[in-house]
Parts: sequence; structure tokens; C-alpha cells
Amino acid sequence: MKNKNITAAIVGCLSPTLSREEQTFFASTNPWGLILFKRNCETPEQVKSLTQSFRDVTGRKDAPIFIDQEGGRVQRMGPPVAQWRKYPPAAAFGQLYDKSPALALRAARNVGLLMAKDLTDVGITANCIPVLDLPQPGASAIINDRAYHTRAEPALMLARAHMAGFVDGGVMPVMKHIPGHGRAEVDSHLELPVIKAARKDLEAHDFVPFAGLADCAMAMTAHVVLTSIDPKHPATQSRKVIRDIIRKQLGFNGLLMTDDLSMKALKGTFTEKVEASLSAGVDMLLHCNGEMDEMSEVVAAAGKLSGKALNRAKSALKSRRKPMKFDEKAALADLQAVFDAIPSA
Repeated sequence: MKNKNITAAIVGCLSPTLSREEQTFFASTNPWGLILFKRNCETPEQVKSLTQSFRDVTGRKDAPIFIDQEGGRVQRMGPPVAQWRKYPPAAAFGQLYDKSPALALRAARNVGLLMAKDLTDVGITANCIPVLDLPQPGASAIINDRAYHTRAEPALMLARAHMAGFVDGGVMPVMKHIPGHGRAEVDSHLELPVIKAARKDLEAHDFVPFAGLADCAMAMTAHVVLTSIDPKHPATQSRKVIRDIIRKQLGFNGLLMTDDLSMKALKGTFTEKVEASLSAGVDMLLHCNGEMDEMSEVVAAAGKLSGKALNRAKSALKSRRKPMKFDEKAALADLQAVFDAIPSA
């Protein structure tokens, strides 16, 4: 990360290639990273060209490229493109765990390796997994099968194994949505969830997986209000949640990014959203939809990456390993075992 004038933002782009306007904008503002969605992913060759284009215009060979490649309904690179496999949702690992914990943990790591290879082959170096939220009865379906389990201990163990596969495969993980989105009764893409659980219940359940993976290099905040901790501000914009819970109680010292600022859970202008998030203690702003007017406002308000945030960003990049060789045939057998664990409809 040689360039000192890096903007503290991860941004999106509109299409499978960078427009001339996007190239000019990224070259002048130098956002720390780029995040891809299904709209950006058509073929392996095209995605590889897109990731290289972003690094070329920013002048940083190590510029991180992010994606949400969870498996299940959140898989940006997948069928019908022949080179991209279909992957199961995280809950399938939990279903296999209930039958055979040892097999499930091995499969989680091996499937992580397979997924990591898909990503590194096209220049993607960071994946927004694991989802550590623990779904509760009556909660919105937005998390649901994206979570590994409803219980903290198996969720933590499976997430660590899955994450290890990505790390060994050369992909940096981003745990989400810290400090927990599993109790949310509404979808934060559409409105702000308010979670009224007692703090002792959050500590005994929701926070456990995040504390167990506090050594993860990066984490993404939850756009939820935890009334027992800060009834006025969503976690993304709460000093109490970030300082007292995420940093101190959970012990997370890595790079902390917001969830997407264009989600309807957060109110105000994009400048106000950015300022409130930075003031609360986040390190990095995430804006996903690629709309230039919004993105320009976010980047202008985000400012340059500096201080502790810069150091955490450097540490995150240093955590990336060279992809290891692995037994792909065995990994594919484990992938099939996970699919076989999914109950028939």
C-alpha cells in the first residue's frame, strides 16, 4: 500500500467493465477497495479484466477486491457460467454438523478452499464471510440460512473452519454483521431493525461467535439498534457499541467497515451517514451500488485513510497468504457431502 492518498472507502461499479467516468473517478480519488456484485460478474475472463482494471487505475497492485460469495442465495459468481460451481448456504454446514461434526468441520474448510480458488483465479482477494449472526425465532428471513447454525458454539466452530479455508486459499475474510444481526425482525436493507434483547442475553448468545473470531483481520458492522446498549444509534454509528462492545468486550482490533451505506436502515444524507459512522469509530466506509452521485458524496466525506485506520488496513493486507495447494478431488467430495445434508423440500 505505497500510495499515501488513499480514500477510506470501498466502492462498487455499475457494470462488468469500468466506464471512462469510473476510471477517471477511481484514479483521482483512489478508494481503498472495490466490491463486486452479480451485475459485475459475467465470465471468469471478464472479472479478471475488471479487477485488473481497478488496480491499474489506482496504481496499487495490492488494492483489495471484495465480493459477497457466501453460497446459497448470496453467491455473486455462479451458474449458469460453467466455470463457477454452485455452493450451498452456510446453514447446510450446520445441518451436516448435527449429523457428523468432524465431517462438517473438514468440509467447511475444504469448501472454503474451493471457493477461494474461484476468487483468486479472477483477482478477488477478500470475501465478506463468515456470517456470524445467529437467527432467532420471529426474526427477518434476511439472515436465515446464511447463518451456520442457531447455536453459538457450532456456528463459531464451523465459521472458523470455513474461514480457515479462505485464508489458506489466499482470500481475506470479513466477518459480519458485528456485533450481531440475528434477532432483527426487519430487513436492514429496507428499514432500521431495533433489537430489544437484554444485554446479558446478547452477551451469552449473539456476541459469542464474534468474540471467538476476534482475530479476523476485518469485520463489517450491523445496521441495527441494540436498545440495551445504545437505544439512540444503530451499531454502525454508535460509539458505545463500537468502543465498549466491539473493541473492548469482543476484543476485535482489526479493520472495521460499515455495512452498505445505501441501505435504508441509515437515515440522512450520505455525508451525514459517513460522518456519523467515522465519529463512532469505524475505519472504512462501504458503498455498493455504484451510483456515481452517491459514491462521490461518500468518497468526499470519507477523507483519506490515516492513523489507526491506515494501520489496520495495512495489517489486513499483510494477513493475506499465498494460496496453498490442496486436494481438489477430496474437497469436491466434501462439497457433495454438504449438499447431501440439505433436507429435501
